[in-house]
Amino acid sequence: MMAGFGVRALCMFLAALAIVAPASLRGQVKETPYWASISSGEARMRVGPSKDYPANWVYRRRNLPVKVLQVHSNWRKIEDPSGTQGWMHVQLLSDTTTAIVVVNNGEIRSKRDDKSSMLYRVQKGVVGKISECKDGWCLVDVEGQRGFILASSLWGPVN
Repeated sequence: MMAGFGVRALCMFLAALAIVAPASLRGQVKETPYWASISSGEARMRVGPSKDYPANWVYRRRNLPVKVLQVHSNWRKIEDPSGTQGWMHVQLLSDTTTAIVVVNNGEIRSKRDDKSSMLYRVQKGVVGKISECKDGWCLVDVEGQRGFILASSLWGPVN
């Protein structure tokens, strides 16, 4: 009877650990600066590293790339593509690698070559997921459409 209780207790402990561990990994500290993206559909940037500080911006753009400049407990001082800086809670950020187009009519091509066929154009402000950057070109995925864009056309982890 006691042995059965011990096994059940161990199983419950391991199940709780499996639920909590991934969330605690979010709080791991990386060397700054590093790149992240906004993971929430609504994320508040604050003037200081606490909910006690007022919010100076509310972001409603999931996957927007940000640069993490400083770490304070569960808070990250970030910079957005416009250069605005402030603090955001770590739970509102993701390691998803994204970049934002900073040129008008960015050209998405079939290969890392400006002479390859153009697949489509993207407007300034479009956000895409980046899987790799090499030789001045980045492989980008914009809502399922993949292709190569010049790294100089992007703001984000492209170097």
